[in-house]
Amino acid sequence: MSGGFQITWLDLTIFVLFVVAVVGVGLWKSRDEKGSEDYFLAGRGLRWWLIGFSLIAANISTEQFVGMSGNAASHVGLAIASYEWMAAITLVVVAFGFLPYFLRAGIYTMPEFLEYRYNAAARTIMAVATIFIYLLLLGSVTYSGALTIQTLAAQAGYHLTLATGALIIGLIAMLYVTAGGLKACAWADLIQGSALIIGGAVIMVFAFQKLGMVTEAATVVSPETGAVAMVTLSPEAGPVERFWELNRPRMNMFLPATDNVLPWTALLLGLWIPNFYYWGLNQYITQRTLGSASLAQGQKGIVFAAFMKLLIPFVIVIPGIIAFNLYSTEMRLAAVADTARSMALYYKANPQTRFVQVAEAPAPEQLASWPAGRYLLAIYPDEADIRQLRVQNPWVLPLAKERFEAVRPARYQIFTTEDHSWRAVHPELARELDEYNARVVQEARQAGQPVAVDKLIAFKYDTALAQLLGHVLPQGVGLVGFVMAALLGAVVSSLAAMLNAASTIFAMDVFKKFLAPQAPQERVVWVGRVSVVVFTAVAVLVAPQLGNPRISNSIFTIIQESQGFISPGILAVFVFGLIVRRGPAICGATGLVTNIVAYGALKWLVPDLQFLNRMAVCFGLCLLVMGLITAARPLPQPVEFKQQSAIALETSRGAKVAGLVVVLITLTLYAVFSPWGVAR
Repeated sequence: MSGGFQITWLDLTIFVLFVVAVVGVGLWKSRDEKGSEDYFLAGRGLRWWLIGFSLIAANISTEQFVGMSGNAASHVGLAIASYEWMAAITLVVVAFGFLPYFLRAGIYTMPEFLEYRYNAAARTIMAVATIFIYLLLLGSVTYSGALTIQTLAAQAGYHLTLATGALIIGLIAMLYVTAGGLKACAWADLIQGSALIIGGAVIMVFAFQKLGMVTEAATVVSPETGAVAMVTLSPEAGPVERFWELNRPRMNMFLPATDNVLPWTALLLGLWIPNFYYWGLNQYITQRTLGSASLAQGQKGIVFAAFMKLLIPFVIVIPGIIAFNLYSTEMRLAAVADTARSMALYYKANPQTRFVQVAEAPAPEQLASWPAGRYLLAIYPDEADIRQLRVQNPWVLPLAKERFEAVRPARYQIFTTEDHSWRAVHPELARELDEYNARVVQEARQAGQPVAVDKLIAFKYDTALAQLLGHVLPQGVGLVGFVMAALLGAVVSSLAAMLNAASTIFAMDVFKKFLAPQAPQERVVWVGRVSVVVFTAVAVLVAPQLGNPRISNSIFTIIQESQGFISPGILAVFVFGLIVRRGPAICGATGLVTNIVAYGALKWLVPDLQFLNRMAVCFGLCLLVMGLITAARPLPQPVEFKQQSAIALETSRGAKVAGLVVVLITLTLYAVFSPWGVAR
């Protein structure tokens, strides 16, 4: 899929220099690290500006640049920005509602606070559950970065596997986290966070410039149905006018209640749960604030990060929307490999289908003239034959013979889609598929057996960013190298933050708590470093597996949904513990276990319940259970949160005023981009 995209020696030089600068600065600034507090919490000496940039860099990874821009390219559009704009309000609440308690307790980890408030059992459950979720997150972040590298390499004419890309990313992050800990992460994040915002702004500018030059572009006619159409653009219209003409329906923050990605109902409660968990209770984010030099410095840093969150959608979401306008065809071609496997599965599960035909090594003339409306599964001896093909027809699906023969449909196999545009692109096949699925589901129910689900996609939305990098940036001037470096920095900074957090939890909440309570600081730090290496290996091994379309068409959705197993319960336990001071110690462990069981049960028994709404149900259930326990067995005296650290705990007045301004700006943005605002 080469689009004339080239990576020059100047690009590579800038790329390498950026990586060396990031690693070098991180190691240099952490060279005096001595004990566990220095390694895990940067000696509790981080200033507000470093905290702010580090929070953004740890958060904004290719999870956002790839996953969020990918969601924006789909029917979701600007609505995906709720993850950023609601986070701005959440951060302000965290700064003044949560942080004072955490700094007063002098904790290293968030599970440790549960022992401070409840008991050791609650701490252990949260620590173990968090580590398991982090293993998936580590793989997810590594996958999204590797996918970007792979797509860019393909556009430049090179073949790079996901495994190779994952290995490169993992080794860079592991290098400076292992050596320097949190301080190395924070200083590296200062460079990477700045580059992220600048790089995103550069992509947006050139995307608008390209939109102003084309004669036609794709648009999602209806976000509800996913119908796509090509629109001829007026030559007199400027880039911004063209953008609004094409995308006005998708510039609405409030999607229908039936939407399977981000229904407006989720904005009432469901989306607040992952936001408060992520920004207030998630170790790899809160570790930066736990390392604050004072409460005032931490609050200033958090509010600074909240302001920057308001800017992120303009440098990530808007370019993603434009990417679909310009390169919807390329996104559909990028989905061919996934579609080939799915259609092979459907063909074997339903050989009577009229919409899939199989041919072994068809002639080039047959490929070139194959009509739309029916898939051709072109079976070739091996993958090398497929890489030599230059087919630009999404209805032609090349597949290696070995992979075709390996496809084995389940006894009761059905096919669904998370992609709204799939039915609009394949209306006749969709009708046949509905009839087939209904028949299989009925047979499975009669036999008392579960069904196996395969997800079909029409467009590879997660390639939105790579499409822009490969087509809109000027080449030969080093700009591609800088943006690639910024993107690599994005995934490396987030991966480094997670590695640092996971190793801290393992070292402090598992190793020191249970395995070696009397271990000296040097040994605890050594265990932390070893665990970084182990977790990196897991990330590199898991990442390529997430490219399987049977998992999901959006890595962003994978990450958000998987955290539902812990985030509602953790948030409920923390909030309940802070507000209800007479809640007994058993509430901590009970609330956490209740959420894990309830979330898994709802996912299994009510699979159509959108995951954010599922989180809301579990959050309410956890509060109810803990409330009943407290009503039956309240503590005789309320819990008192005693100060256990020497850190200054004076609240920043300036940060309070700035926080209120951030909240007002956020509410204004929701009003503007609503059915009653500009979006109409």
